[in-house]
Amino acid sequence: MRENGRVTSATRQPETPASTVPPRLIATDLDGTLLRDDKSVSPRTVAALAAAEEAGIEVFFVTGRPARWMDVVSDHVHGHGLAICGNGAAVVDLHGGPGTHRFVKVRELARENALDAVRLLRDAAPGTVYAIEQTYGFNQEPDYPKLHMEIPDILLSAEELLGPDGPLPDEPVLKILAYHPTLDPDAFLTVARLALGDRANVTRSSPSALLEISGPGVSKASTLALCCAERGISHEQVVAFGDMPNDVEMLTWAGRSYAMGNAHPDVVAAASGRTVANNEDGVAVVIERLLAELP
Repeated sequence: MRENGRVTSATRQPETPASTVPPRLIATDLDGTLLRDDKSVSPRTVAALAAAEEAGIEVFFVTGRPARWMDVVSDHVHGHGLAICGNGAAVVDLHGGPGTHRFVKVRELARENALDAVRLLRDAAPGTVYAIEQTYGFNQEPDYPKLHMEIPDILLSAEELLGPDGPLPDEPVLKILAYHPTLDPDAFLTVARLALGDRANVTRSSPSALLEISGPGVSKASTLALCCAERGISHEQVVAFGDMPNDVEMLTWAGRSYAMGNAHPDVVAAASGRTVANNEDGVAVVIERLLAELP
């Protein structure tokens, strides 16, 4: 299922004091948030997630990771087993385990928009190199550095990879990864957003100058809003956690939101609350408190 519609409510601030609304869904980022720096899920966090599900609160993993990198939490799937991957570009059913994930919803980046983004960002930031994330494949330019935990399927220029005669013309593009070897990460993000305008959504989650480019209006927040609407869950009933700029829209939209103790300053500014760092089980700390407050 492919969807590209905008969800205008995904940037809406809650009208009702969040503390008066019982939570129905927890939305948590993974890297730098739920996961410790060694990419493990602590026993305390596992117990907190299970307790939330037992109390009738759904848990959504909402991440920039592709579906094939979700093995870090596949053993901790409860209830519906859905995750939002690729910064909102896909909703994935994790029940099958690693290698057998099923795409429930795909919000792809149109090839025309992707090619425009590549061209405009090359002009605005010479030296930018690209990788292309698709539903099942990962391909990159020859000069793109080894930043990820896998070997690319194909080495070609972004224009060749995205063109009509490219190697995988029918496989949806979820996002483009754009890397610059010398620019400051936040400065690169600003340059890209100015250059691309409304042709694509641009964010970042890496400490390096690595940007993630998705379809217009596609973000963690907008896809989470779609999933919540399907379940009759309002934004006031959502509690969200994050640490990097790709979490800002989600934290702004959710009724209650928490920046990790290790969060980027933009995330701290966007969230309604703050918890301790990922290595100190900051998500579990808040969940435990929320459950203790339930009637």
